[in-house]
Amino acid sequence: MNHGAKIIHLRGAAGMDAIYRKVSWRLLPLLMLCYGVAYLDRVNVSYAKLQMGASLDFSEQVYAWGVGLFFIGYCLFELPSNLLLVKIGARKTLLRIMLCWGVTAAASAFVREPVEFYIIRFLLGVFEAGFFPGVILYLTYWYPSARRARVIAVFASAALLAGVVAGPLCGATLQYMRGLGPLDGWQWLLLMQGLPAVLLGVVAYFYLDDKPEDAPWLSCFEQQMIEQDLERDEEALNDAAALQHHQQPAEAPSAASTIWSLLREPSIALLAVANLLLMAASYALVFWSPTLLQRWGAGSHMQLGLLAAIPNLAGVVGMVLIGYDSDRRRERRGHFIACMVLAAGGLGMAIAADNGLTWSLAGLTLASLGIASASPLLIAILTGMLNRQRAATGIALVGSVGLLGGAVGPALSERMLRWGDSAAMLATLIVLYLAAGAILLWALRRAPRRGGPSAGHGQTDKMARS
Repeated sequence: MNHGAKIIHLRGAAGMDAIYRKVSWRLLPLLMLCYGVAYLDRVNVSYAKLQMGASLDFSEQVYAWGVGLFFIGYCLFELPSNLLLVKIGARKTLLRIMLCWGVTAAASAFVREPVEFYIIRFLLGVFEAGFFPGVILYLTYWYPSARRARVIAVFASAALLAGVVAGPLCGATLQYMRGLGPLDGWQWLLLMQGLPAVLLGVVAYFYLDDKPEDAPWLSCFEQQMIEQDLERDEEALNDAAALQHHQQPAEAPSAASTIWSLLREPSIALLAVANLLLMAASYALVFWSPTLLQRWGAGSHMQLGLLAAIPNLAGVVGMVLIGYDSDRRRERRGHFIACMVLAAGGLGMAIAADNGLTWSLAGLTLASLGIASASPLLIAILTGMLNRQRAATGIALVGSVGLLGGAVGPALSERMLRWGDSAAMLATLIVLYLAAGAILLWALRRAPRRGGPSAGHGQTDKMARS
């Protein structure tokens, strides 16, 4: 096919789909693998705890504090990391993050005292800070807002795929490597799952390209088509911002002024609160699911790990399908609310099961389908509100507030479980999920419309408000 015919062939939706498929097959597999390892290093302590507590005489409270300190470190350094990514690029940022967190995650196998556990968890959060929001920002350099829900969902599904693997892998490590050599099973678990991040950081540095114009595997024409897509997105966002503030957006604002302008926008502030509630409830389930499964009657570590994989697998399927359907229908709001209702309904089923393993697990599986699918939708809504000047700061700001929920949720759940009441814990999470849905609705009502007052019937406005 000659060049002129190729241009004609690639015009239109089908041609752009082909270009973005090419981009996705190049970027997403490695990014998903990196995120899967990151997620595993973040949550494998929930399985290590099953032996660590007895081996080191750590109480449930020590564990809850360690989990919370990870998110405090992550929250404090997420915004600086994203601002640094803008300056030095994604490749160098991912190399720095993954080398540091891999070494720290492996070193956590050698803690002996609670204070050492607190320090290592805080440092793990500091070093891992910026990975997820950094990748989200990186994806905005490659995909316009109308294509982001499915891309973010596919990328974020790596966490749930890691969760599917984590259960059997961690269970087998704890059961079969306990007492092997000088290390206990939980130490082998943390050591072996920490080191792969170091290798992947080096691979990412040499394999990825910072932006489409840097990618030798894209033709000049393909690079131009992507850039035109992104420029149309940027123009629509700038028009919306100008209409909201009755003036042209400021050129090249400073980081401080960008943060201040974002904090003053009700829609962004409300999305941050919704994300906080969503993350508080979600990470409470992530870190306490093994304990809940034990209370519901799971037997050995291996059986517990296999059962824990079921909700994560349901979450993977739901996340990808719901993200795809959201992009196809150009609709976000209704999908997000449906996810919150699924989450609340599933947890309600688990409460009604009264600690029976089969129905409690079924309820947790249904809840996981809704929970997993909600976060990519919220992020897609957020990125659709931010132009290039504000994307790095806005994504990190909303993400940082959300990560505070990762510190609060597990600690709150620990208090509920200390009272011995799993139902009270799950009921609290139901309230958090429904509140997140209500606040997101409020945020969308306060969001600026793209394209002026008549944009209510436009494609992008419909995606957020429908």
